[in-house]
Amino acid sequence: MISHPSRHCAVELQALPSRIGQVRRIVSAQLRYWHMDPLIDRASLGVTELLSNVHRHARPDKTCTVEMELLLDRLKVSVRDRDPRLPVVEDAGLLATCGRGLAMVAAMSESWGALPEGDSGKVVWFTLPTPSATVPTVWDRYPRLAAGERADHRFTQVALVEPAEDHRPEPAPARSVVAG
Repeated sequence: MISHPSRHCAVELQALPSRIGQVRRIVSAQLRYWHMDPLIDRASLGVTELLSNVHRHARPDKTCTVEMELLLDRLKVSVRDRDPRLPVVEDAGLLATCGRGLAMVAAMSESWGALPEGDSGKVVWFTLPTPSATVPTVWDRYPRLAAGERADHRFTQVALVEPAEDHRPEPAPARSVVAG
């Protein structure tokens, strides 16, 4: 577990294609600041998909807020907009050029969801496990002594065993492809 308190970052914007690239850079910079570099690609992809949905579907306007919250063991990224309609995961056909965004968010994240906020809009979010939550520490990889246990009782004797007779065919002699 990480011992730092939760951290928060929020940006309000119009979900226009030119602004989405700026938000990706903000997300990347904030994650670098938090020393969460391994999350940059997935967080950027997820926020791009959510902002693209706001751009494509939100009514009455494209105003939204992107929030990132670094919790003890996960990063939560959310996009809040003013459209109360909840998103729908579509089953896009093989040749479809859109409709895969939420399925991609679901596939690359630990969890995701959408919550209505009455008539004032909704929030769509996803979480990613932080690197320290997914990688065991070096200390967890090695056996530990129980209280009062002597070190020499942890190890067992291992006898070396000769391998069984090898039944591989004899290698063929090497041949040159050069005439002569």
